[in-house]
Amino acid sequence: MKAAKGKGAPKTSREVLKPVEDRVVGKRKAAVQADNSSKRKAKKEKRAKKDPNKPKRPPSAFFVFLEEFRKEFKKDNPNVKAVSAVGKAGGERWKSLTEAEKAPYEAKAAKRKTEYEKQLKAYNKKQESTADDGDEESDRSKSEVNDEDDEASGEVVLFIQL
Repeated sequence: MKAAKGKGAPKTSREVLKPVEDRVVGKRKAAVQADNSSKRKAKKEKRAKKDPNKPKRPPSAFFVFLEEFRKEFKKDNPNVKAVSAVGKAGGERWKSLTEAEKAPYEAKAAKRKTEYEKQLKAYNKKQESTADDGDEESDRSKSEVNDEDDEASGEVVLFIQL
């Protein structure tokens, strides 16, 4: 009589004697993956929230080209609504351009990059100045610190923070 194959097949004696943890379990990996999902959540919680005031990174030369190409493509193909179609056509067109044809887009991208670097320096200086102010106040809120300063000097000063 031949041994049966498939899900209902009896297991060999070695496999039956092994503890469940040591055996490679096919469908029971979902329980192990649940532990990994908790690690993913922990990573997301650790990640700092993005500052909405931070300047956005500048687009590359390809994306500068794609801005203009998108307008042309919409005029030529008004019935095509898929973003992927525009992206594929733009990518093919970008690959077919020569270095001379790509040069104006690269120049625009370089200009945007220098503007971004200036904005980023200004942003970082602003962040450093606000971080310095935050160190002095410790656990007390700004209003408590300002109230004590006002009472000591006798002047009333109004601070408006934007």
